[in-house]
Amino acid sequence: MRDDYPMSLEILEIEKEAKDLFTIFVKNTLDGFVPGQFVMVWIPSVDEKPFGVSYLEKDRIGITFEVKGKFTKKLAGTKKAGIIGIRGPYGIGFPDPDSSTIVIGGGCGVSSLAPLIEKIKKSNSIIGARSKDMLLFRNRFKDAHFTTDDGTFGKKGFVTEILEGKLSAPDKVSQVFCCGPEIMMSRVIEICKKHRKKCFISMERYMKCGFGVCGQCMCGDKVVCKEGPVFESKDVEGNPEFNHFARIKSGKKVPVSDYVRWRGCE
Repeated sequence: MRDDYPMSLEILEIEKEAKDLFTIFVKNTLDGFVPGQFVMVWIPSVDEKPFGVSYLEKDRIGITFEVKGKFTKKLAGTKKAGIIGIRGPYGIGFPDPDSSTIVIGGGCGVSSLAPLIEKIKKSNSIIGARSKDMLLFRNRFKDAHFTTDDGTFGKKGFVTEILEGKLSAPDKVSQVFCCGPEIMMSRVIEICKKHRKKCFISMERYMKCGFGVCGQCMCGDKVVCKEGPVFESKDVEGNPEFNHFARIKSGKKVPVSDYVRWRGCE
């Protein structure tokens, strides 16, 4: 499917993944989809928002999201057999992974990386969250490296500490794929640059159209929905807005910390 009009789809299943984290499944194949691309999800009479795809199965897809504001609360409350609209996929995804690719994700950012983790050695994936009850896919990817800020599951600390260790080891690493808070991704970029490894990140910005018309998702000179959301790190280094500023619904540019709080109420 690649259509700029929403396709009405019935929700097949709703699954709770962790605290405030849910996955909805709909029957769709997303022909031509590349992991890292996104779809626009529409709730009739409510709004439309962009989401990554966390499950890519034979005849259905899953979209994992964190309940924060009005839209996601409504989405989580939608019953089985409820109807949502989906259009896409949009944007540029990740390159093909290989056996020496490392995938590293924090918080809900892990959701758009999950189809990539399915393709690599699970021990090459690093997944982090603030605590055990907020950790995604613990049972799905049992061989992954897990970290929690408070030490309630896996290694206490940050995903970047495990990444540093892996890149310092003699084992060959070809590239690193990353999605999560920008402060985390900024640190991942620094570590990869230090070890001379290719790094690709998935950037999140507020999107209205999804295909580069409205300009709402600009980050510096980058149109995130069309030129991204996946960027090679060299293309965002020096970007004055990455990890510093983002635009809210009105178009006003605010510090990333304020943007994150605003998204929690949207």
